[in-house]
Amino acid sequence: MSQHRSTRAAVFSAGSWGTAVAKILADAGTDVIVHARRSEIADAINTTHRNPGYFPDIKLPFSVTATTDPALALHGADFLVLSIPAQSLRTSLAAWAPHIGPDTVIVSLMKGVELGSHLRASQVITEVTGVSENRVAVLSGPNLAREIMEGQPAAATVACPDEDAARRFQQACHTGYFRPYTSTDVIGCELGGAVKNVIALAVGIASGMGMGDNATAMLITRGLAEATRLATAMGAHPATLAGLSGVGDLVATCSSPLSRNRTFGTHLGHGLSISEATAATRQTTEGVKSAEAILALARAHDVEMPITDVISALLHEKVTLDEAAAALMQRPPKPER
Repeated sequence: MSQHRSTRAAVFSAGSWGTAVAKILADAGTDVIVHARRSEIADAINTTHRNPGYFPDIKLPFSVTATTDPALALHGADFLVLSIPAQSLRTSLAAWAPHIGPDTVIVSLMKGVELGSHLRASQVITEVTGVSENRVAVLSGPNLAREIMEGQPAAATVACPDEDAARRFQQACHTGYFRPYTSTDVIGCELGGAVKNVIALAVGIASGMGMGDNATAMLITRGLAEATRLATAMGAHPATLAGLSGVGDLVATCSSPLSRNRTFGTHLGHGLSISEATAATRQTTEGVKSAEAILALARAHDVEMPITDVISALLHEKVTLDEAAAALMQRPPKPER
């Protein structure tokens, strides 16, 4: 597939990360149409070339247009780029599936695990649409939407079992500020992205409670160990977790005040309730929803994930903040490996 035949991408939907990826694709020369749920957002993108819901201060390329009609958005799309909450993926995608073309490659930007089924986003996509796993790719890495919108340097991994499909999307989103690499390890990329959200909650909580950089470094390092144990137990390559979609994404999400998961955790560390932290954060925080599902995966594969275990208990109000901190520090010492 050549850029010269006007590669076309449909981005669902117009949230912060979807908007940022729409900008990346357009800057790379791809024609982009964004599917927005609200007509006022679609109208604003078409008339002012801005998304007033997330980035009212940043102009989008003129090649980015928007619609509320999923059939119109998907007509002739080479790529369907999905950026919606993981827990609403199944229902939303079922409504959109009849409009997906027979050769369209579906690209998941989601970093969560479905509650109940405990399926990764790519598995939900294949189950709902019936498409081959070779037509489902994942984009994951240390990508904070605000920095991307400002054109700051970033990189990510495009993972797909079909290397040609991964390379085609790599070409469609490669810009001077955004460098995509390719991989065939979908499991590693997805689990790295999902688990890091839970670890970022833990880092935010520790920060909110007044703990220092030593605690942050400990949680990041041991969190990487948890993600690697689970991912490799499920068939991922350990090197993937040492890459952009693993340690790269983990460091960015745990370290930046732009991270919604870290921010949510900080609110909890300050003493806010779950509902109060949700209202204060205002955006979808995948780690809150996915912690329980990730923990279920860990138990199914007999993998120890103590940080995830404690965060899940805290989110379900089974332990207090002080009890959660104590539980992590009072674990029996063991060799590091």
